[in-house]
Amino acid sequence: MRRPAVMGAVAFLTVAGRGQAPQARALWWFPVVGAGLGAVLAAIHWGAGELWPLLVVGILVVAADLVLTGGLHLDGLADSADGLLPHMDRDRRLAVMSRPDVGAFAIAAVVVVVAARWAALSVDGIESLALIPIWAGSRAVVAVVPAIVPYARPGGLAAPFLEGARLWLALWLAPAVAALVLIEGVSGAVAAGVMVLASGGVVALAWRRLGGFTGDVLGAVIMVAETAALLALVASP
Repeated sequence: MRRPAVMGAVAFLTVAGRGQAPQARALWWFPVVGAGLGAVLAAIHWGAGELWPLLVVGILVVAADLVLTGGLHLDGLADSADGLLPHMDRDRRLAVMSRPDVGAFAIAAVVVVVAARWAALSVDGIESLALIPIWAGSRAVVAVVPAIVPYARPGGLAAPFLEGARLWLALWLAPAVAALVLIEGVSGAVAAGVMVLASGGVVALAWRRLGGFTGDVLGAVIMVAETAALLALVASP
């Protein structure tokens, strides 16, 4: 019996159901799963804030996110950094991104992004509920990428998603942005814009240097989008 597409999205984006083959229509549910992850993290952010200092709260939220996602997106960020940032030809970039080891660019990217997320979540500038639209929005961006950008690695992990790619999935951004603005006001609007711009920057870099996106690039987009939005929230007056 065919699994529901939403379960395919849960299996791909979280530690639940790992080892199951991706489904084309799973892309349609990415923002919903992102909202669910954001809701769990928002509850942790709020609950921990009632018990411990914000420095501890930031660590707990970052750690919980890594546990819930199995570090999949962070791994994509590391592989993307090693493949996209150094000077090399396209085939070499793809080969480097497929290797299990990590290089200096990966280590630097992971340290900077994780530290930035912890720093943003460790100051009194983010409403807990804002994590829901941010996590949903990052996955809404990822869901629409396959409808716009070519796939750079035929037969790769994300190949099954191509059949389910639809441009209308960009509409998922509307409720995410609206919720972020409702929760954070003008700062939320700024964060939403920064999130989209940062995502577009990663995708554009991958398109230029790889000829398209890969599963690792999608993971990098999620990490960069969320981090950029969090930093924008705490930077906004």
